[in-house]
Amino acid sequence: MALNVMAGPGDDAVRGPTLERLLSVMGAGALELCVAPGGLAAVVEGVTVLDPLEPGRSRGQLLLAVGVDPQSAAALDVVGEAAREGAAAVVFGQGRSGRPTDALRTAAEAAGTALLFRTAWLGWTELVGALRAGLVLAGVPADPAASAVPLGDLNGLADAVAVLVGGAVTIEDLESRVLAYSSTKEDVDELRRLTILGRRVPEWRVAAMREAGFFRALWGSGDVIHRPAHGENPERLVVAVRAGGEVLGSIWVAAAGSDLPPHASDTLRSAARVAAGHLLHHRSHRTDARLTEDAARALLDGRGSAAVLTERTGIPAHGHCAVLAVRPGAARAAREDESSKGESGKGDLGAGETAGRLCALLAVCCGVYDVTPVVLPVDRGALILLGGLHKDPRRAEEQVFQVGTSLVRQVADTFGPDARIGLGTVVDTLTGLPASRRSADLALRALLSPGEQRAVASASEVAETIALNEMLDTLTVAAQAAGPGPGTALDTPVARLVAYDAGHGGGTMVETLRAYLDHFGHVPDTARALGVHANSLRHRISRLTEVSGLDLRSPDARLLAQLQLRLLERGADRKQ
Repeated sequence: MALNVMAGPGDDAVRGPTLERLLSVMGAGALELCVAPGGLAAVVEGVTVLDPLEPGRSRGQLLLAVGVDPQSAAALDVVGEAAREGAAAVVFGQGRSGRPTDALRTAAEAAGTALLFRTAWLGWTELVGALRAGLVLAGVPADPAASAVPLGDLNGLADAVAVLVGGAVTIEDLESRVLAYSSTKEDVDELRRLTILGRRVPEWRVAAMREAGFFRALWGSGDVIHRPAHGENPERLVVAVRAGGEVLGSIWVAAAGSDLPPHASDTLRSAARVAAGHLLHHRSHRTDARLTEDAARALLDGRGSAAVLTERTGIPAHGHCAVLAVRPGAARAAREDESSKGESGKGDLGAGETAGRLCALLAVCCGVYDVTPVVLPVDRGALILLGGLHKDPRRAEEQVFQVGTSLVRQVADTFGPDARIGLGTVVDTLTGLPASRRSADLALRALLSPGEQRAVASASEVAETIALNEMLDTLTVAAQAAGPGPGTALDTPVARLVAYDAGHGGGTMVETLRAYLDHFGHVPDTARALGVHANSLRHRISRLTEVSGLDLRSPDARLLAQLQLRLLERGADRKQ
C-alpha cells in the first residue's frame, strides 16, 4: 500500500525531501532515530506500509513495518530486504521492550539502512498523517502579494494577508499561541490586544471556545468560518491551515475600523493554502533544536545513538564530555510562576515559561566557553551536556568546574540564591554520558540536602551524603515493603518520641533529640541551636530518655536514632 504523495520524477523538491528534512518538518516526538549508517541525506520519495505480497516496491520509500515485532527474527529479514530494495529507511513500532535489540541495530548498520522507531504515544494512523504532511507540496498561491513573502516570514505573511483582506491578522498554532500578527494603525479590540501582548489567546477565551465546540468545528471544517460582531468584539473570519490532511494552525482576521470586504473569505481561503508552506517551514526550523534535544535525551537515557548526536551537534563521539544537573532557586521561581497567573488562577506561562527562561539562560551563558553545549529541560531544572572538552582529562575537569561555578552564579542572580548545580564525571566517549548524568544527578541531590551550603559540587566531593541518601533509600523501600509490625520503626525510641509529640503537641522531643545528636551531645552548642537555657535542655534530655527508653550511651542506639530522624525529615519533605 503506497502512500507516495509526491508529484513524480523531476527536481529535488518534486522527488521528495531528504530524511533529515522530513524528520524536521514532521516535528519532534513522532519518530526516534536509532541508527543512520548512510547519514540523513537520502531522498524520501514516499511512504509505504510493508506488504509481503507486494515486494520490490520500497525503493526510495520510508517503509513502515506495521505489525512486525522489532524483537523478532522477522525484523532482521525486513531490514535486509529493505536494503536490497533501496528503501530510504525502515520504521518499527516500539515492541515489547521499547528498545531495539543489538541484533537489529547491527543488522541495520551492516545493511546501511536507516532505522527509526515510532514513538509510543503516536499511533500508526497518526504517523501516516504526519508523514503525509511532511511530504505534501504546498498549495498554489492565488495572489502575488502573498506568494512574494519569503518562506518562513510569518509576520510578512500576516501583513500581506491583512492588506488583501482589509483587516487585522493573527496566525496561531494548534494551542492558540500567536506565531505572527499584522501591524495595523487602526484601533484594535481588547481581545486582540490581550492576545498579542500575551502571545496567545487568553485562557478564559480558549476555554469558552472549547466548551462551545468551536475548535472541533474549525479543525473539522475545510472552509472559512465567520464569527459575527458581538458587543465590543468586531466580526472575525478564521480558517484552519492544513497540509496533507494534517492541521498546522489557523489564520484569524478581525475587522479593524470598518467592515470586512465581501471578497475577504475567498482571499483568506487562498491565503491558507499559501500559509501551509510557511508553517511547515516554521515548524522545520523550530523543531530542529527539538530533534537535537531528543537525540541528546535518548542518549542520556541509555537508548540513543552517539552517531546521531554527533551528526546533529558536531560533538565528537570520542572525546571528553560531561553532564551538569541544574536546579534553579525554588523561592523566586515559585513567585514568578505565581505572578504569571491570571485572575482565573491558571497561569499563561507558569512552570513552562520558567523552564524556558532557565534553558535560554544556560544556553547563552555556555556560549562564552570553548565547549559545545546541549541544554535539556527536566523536571524542576535542566541538564547540560558539555561536549568538546579539553583532550587532557585534568583540564577537562577544570573546564567543567569553571562552567558550573559560573553558571550557578548566573542562575542564582535570576532565579534565587538557592540555585544548585551537580557536576557529572568527565567521560571520554558520548556513550559514557549516562554514567556522567547519574553522577550529576546524585551530586545535585546531595547539594539539596538540609544543611548543605555549597552551590556546586561533583559526586566525589559529596560522596558521604550520596552514600547516606542511598542507604536511606534502601531503608525506605524496606520499611514500605515490611509494613507496620513488631520489629519495625513503630517499636523504636524515635517512634515513641514521635507519638509523644503528637499527643502533647509542640514536637519538642524530636526536635531536641535531632539537635542533640547533630551537635555530638555538646550541651552548650545544642542549647544555642535550640534557643533554650542549658538547664532547660538537660531537663528535656532527661525527659526524652525517660519517654523513649533511648540509651544515649549506646553507639548503635544513636546511629539508629539518627537514621530514623533522617527518614522522618524525608517523609516530611515529600508531604510538602
